[in-house]
Amino acid sequence: MAIAVNKPIRVLFVCLGNICRSPTAHALFQTHVNREGLSEKVKVDSAGTGGWHIGHPPDKRAQQTALAQGYDISDLRSRVVSAKDFETFDYILGMDNENFKHLAMMRPARYHGVLGLFLTEAGVVHSEEVPDPYYGDGQHFDRAMALIQNGVTGLLKRIKHDHKL
Repeated sequence: MAIAVNKPIRVLFVCLGNICRSPTAHALFQTHVNREGLSEKVKVDSAGTGGWHIGHPPDKRAQQTALAQGYDISDLRSRVVSAKDFETFDYILGMDNENFKHLAMMRPARYHGVLGLFLTEAGVVHSEEVPDPYYGDGQHFDRAMALIQNGVTGLLKRIKHDHKL
């Protein structure tokens, strides 16, 4: 008799270039998953809808903002979301409506996971999107960080509830 192996829950955060918002969400969510002792049950990644920064580390301003809050995101590298991600990830979460629209166009009919906006799926009611801070200043990165911090807390709570972790 074969023993069933529980498959980890896989979460993918997606923004435009995978150098600001999605790697920040990736690192923060991973930290929360680790703190809860769920690293074997929840796997995390991030990607971008555009390929301009493939293989690059996160934007220096995103790194500085994250580090100021105690999160080191410098080891992450940008990649582009692919069709294979829809076979791999249970949650694919866009940071804004444009990212979500791009993902929705890529979505195969057989995908039965959660495809949505990160903050909406995390239960954040005061904001729907994490605005792209790339062309802004430090305040824009701080605002994105605050929204992401709020979102990862809500998302982990939802996943723990939905999957009885």
